[in-house]
Formats: sequence, C-alpha cells, structure tokens
Amino acid sequence: MRCRQVEALFDVPRQTIQELRWQGDVPIEARSWSLGLIVGPSGSGKSTVAKALFGQTDKAPEWSGAATLDDFASTHSVEEIAEICSAVGFNTIPAWLRPYAVLSTGERFRVGIARALLESPDPIIVDEFSSVVDRQVAQITSAAVSKYVRKHGRRFVAVSCHYDIVEWLNPDWVLEPETMTFSWRSLRRRPQLDGEIVKVDHEAWRLFAPYHYLSAELASAAQCYLLLVAGQSAAFAGLLYRPVSIHKRGAFAPIWGVSRVVTLPDYQGLGLAFVLTDALGAAFAALGARFRNYPAHPSYVRSLARSPSWRLVKRPGLIRRNGPRSTITGRMGGRPNAVFEFVGPAMADADQARALLAIPSLSAT
Repeated sequence: MRCRQVEALFDVPRQTIQELRWQGDVPIEARSWSLGLIVGPSGSGKSTVAKALFGQTDKAPEWSGAATLDDFASTHSVEEIAEICSAVGFNTIPAWLRPYAVLSTGERFRVGIARALLESPDPIIVDEFSSVVDRQVAQITSAAVSKYVRKHGRRFVAVSCHYDIVEWLNPDWVLEPETMTFSWRSLRRRPQLDGEIVKVDHEAWRLFAPYHYLSAELASAAQCYLLLVAGQSAAFAGLLYRPVSIHKRGAFAPIWGVSRVVTLPDYQGLGLAFVLTDALGAAFAALGARFRNYPAHPSYVRSLARSPSWRLVKRPGLIRRNGPRSTITGRMGGRPNAVFEFVGPAMADADQARALLAIPSLSAT
C-alpha cells in the first residue's frame, strides 16, 4: 500500500522488477598493478561493480577480544601484528591493549585495515574505505596503506566515495562506476606537507603523553621540540643530556639523546618522528655535538637500522630497572632496547642550528 501511495504521489511508473546495469571496459589484467581505486558518489554502484569484478568480499571481522591485539588470528606473531599496526598508523601501543569497542573511530578504521592486510588473500577489497574518518586521517592512512602494499607486493582495492584520497593512495588504476570510466595512472609524488620545528615548554608533553608506548613520564630537564604540520601539533621529541664514559680514565663524551618521541594518532604512518629526530640530529651535528636514540619499539628499531642517517651502537638488549638508574643486561627481565647514533649530514648553517635547538650550553659551541 505504501509503495502504491508513493508511486501516485511522485508519479513513479509502477515496476514489478527494477534493474540497474553497468557496462564498460575494465582491463585490470592488461598490466601488472598493486593498488586500485573504485570511486564515486553514494549509490553509483561502487560496491556492486567491485563484487562483479572480484567476487564476494570478506565479511566484516569479529571483534570480541579483551584486547584488540587478541582479535588477530592466532597464527600471527606479536611481531607481525606490531609491524602491520605500525605500518598503517595504528601505532599507539596502549590502544592495542584495549577492546575494539572502546577505540576511537579513527583507530577502528586503521586496525580494520591492518587486519585486512594481514589476514585477507589478494586482492584485498575494502569497501567504504575512509568513509567514517575525517579527511586528514583518510589521506594519511591512504599514504601509509599504499606504502605497505607496494613494499610487500600485495594487491589492494579501495572502494570509496571520496576523491581527495586519490593523490595520497596513488593507485595504479581508477574506476568510476557512475560513468564506467576506467583509467590507468602513473605513479606520482604524493602531496607535500608543510612542516615547522619549534622548541616548546615542557607543558607541551601533556598532549602527547597518553600516546607514548612506554611511560607518560618525561624528565623535567628535557628539552622539548614540536613538529607542526600546517600549524598543528603532529610530533614531539623530548631530549636529555646523556654524557657517556669513553675510556677507563673516566672521561666523558657530551651526548644528547632522545628520551621520548611521539606522533599523534592522526599523523601516524608518514614517518614524521624521523623527520623530527633527523632534523634535530642534523642541528646537533652542525654544532659538533653527538646525538643518540634509544628505541625499544621493534618497528622503530628496524626503521632506524635501515636508515643511512643512523649507526647502530648497541643491538637490542634488555634494560633492568635498578632503583633510579638503569643497567644493561642480556638475561634479566626488562624491555628490548637498542642504541643508535646520528651519522647523517649536518645542518649547513650553524647559526640556524643554534637557533633551532636554543640550548644555552651549546651557544658557545
């Protein structure tokens, strides 16, 4: 009865069967590819076309664990899960230990992508890609997914109603079902982000503390720096003076080291922590000072090991807390730890480096 009323009210011809058709040439196997994008407005047939091309997509995964970490298949190691979560920007370690139900919308989006990349066969089809998150998270996650898929030789198809992710996802092909337009794309440089590094007060740490993977504490003597992206806080580094003995006579080498480095969730996946620490390392090098990093996160250790700007000083061992100080041990309990020293190029302008660091003890260097 309601259907007949609507037909009469809006002068819609009565139909026993409704039919929608899409017809076009979609030569996705004419070339090798890694990333595809099916894009268009809501109701344009994106999901229907994706199903016709690739078959039934996987059902939404279940999330029932006491921790999100436990929802991943038991066949995957913690190291594998940590790597994929870090790769897509879901890199806030405390969030891994929370149930999926209490995660933010952005965190759910990223960890859902992580599970798909780790557990689904190729091609991985993700419908409603980026539809539930703000555009900044969508773009940054698109860039992170693209990087991971190409690095690991996977095939990934995003189905989305948003065109603003095209340059960030950088797909090999784009299909628009609304007009059944298919086009191949050449790889292009992703859009650049404008960044600025500034020295800030210790108070800035409060914004980043909840997202650090070890502790929310930061020594009061730490020198603090922010990486701003388009004027917004994105990454934080807290540095401490850490002189080390260089021989048995007890002489010490002046070294500044990273105590805390954190990237806010909305910016994770782009390597902004490395942009910040590499710039600080270059500034210290310009002033003749040494600069070290002491990572414990396995993915962070691997990334530094691959960087030509960092030299491994000590392989990951274990740190045991022994009162107010820490001692290195290879057999006792503790967290994995490595030591890297910055060996990249120095900042060309020493005055610029001195102004950036703004540390009084370096003013005469």
